[in-house]
This record gives sequence, structure tokens and C-alpha cells, in this order.
Amino acid sequence: MRKLIYAINLSLDGCCDHTKLIGTEEVHEYFAQLIRDVDVLVYGRKTYELMVPFWPDVAKNHSASSTAMNDFAQAFDSVNRIVVFSRSLDSAAGQNTRIVRNQLQDEILKLKQEDGKDILTGGVALPSQLIELGLIDEYRFVIQPFVVGEGRRLLDSVSLRKTLQLQLVESKIFNSGCVALHYSASQ
Repeated sequence: MRKLIYAINLSLDGCCDHTKLIGTEEVHEYFAQLIRDVDVLVYGRKTYELMVPFWPDVAKNHSASSTAMNDFAQAFDSVNRIVVFSRSLDSAAGQNTRIVRNQLQDEILKLKQEDGKDILTGGVALPSQLIELGLIDEYRFVIQPFVVGEGRRLLDSVSLRKTLQLQLVESKIFNSGCVALHYSASQ
């Protein structure tokens, strides 16, 4: 069975607002490799609209300000399938994108049973639901060395029945001071 991986950038004080964080070369390289290792992306509407059409356009035009950002865009644009969970999104860009209106748990369980590489999710609202349902198998947090003091916080709306115990698989310190933490969920 393939794994569902949740990955996100955070400040030291738990802010995950993309407008408050800085994407370094190393961080873009890290996430580009993570995307190369999956073949399905799972997003909610807000995260999907942040990612598409921005990254596919960058991939098409090689218009990013750095090689790492262009590589990330290429990796993102090469993913086989994007599944967007939304009740409000009317249409999606690209033939590889499918909108799902309900049955979050059933759809994720079906995706996990399919053959292929792992599945990657990002954002806040949808992953919070997936965490509550116990469907996330791995967590990839990139902690940036900033205290921003404002902005959206990770897992503010998560309500767990019991504490989620994670096992550290790997950690990596970047030259920028960012730290990548890779955890496995013990369920």
C-alpha cells in the first residue's frame, strides 16, 4: 500500500502562511525531490489555487528567479495526477486534475490501494481533516528559523481523540538554518 505524506513549511512559532516564509534554494530542492517521489498530489481548493496555474506556468516558461524554483516547477508539472477536494471549485486546469466533492476518507483509501508511487498532500485545512481521520502516514516539516508572530498556524483546527505519536525517521539541517524533519505516524 502506498503512503500518504503531508509536507509543509513552518516558522518556529508554527506559522504556515506562505506569505510570511522564505523559499530558499535548499528548501525548493528538498520539496522538488519529494514531489519526484510521488505520482499523486492531494489538495483542497485553496492550496490547489495557490499552486495551479502558478507552478505549471513557471515550468512552461522557466520564469522563476532560481534554478531550484524552476526545478520544483518541473517536478510539480510532471506529477501524473492531482486530486482536489472541494465543494466550491467549478473546474480545474489540466487534464490530470480531478475534483472530488465528498467521501474524503473513501477516496484517500482508494488512492492508497492503487499501484504507484506515494501520495503527497499540503496546505492546512484538508490535511487537518486527514490527520483527524488517521490517514497521514508520514509528516515532512521544514522549519524555518523565523518567529513571525502572526499568520495562520498549523493544526489550529485539529481535534484528535488521542495524542498522535510520531517517530523521527530523519532530520536534515540546511545551510540557511532551516531544518527538515521527517516523521512516520505510528498507528
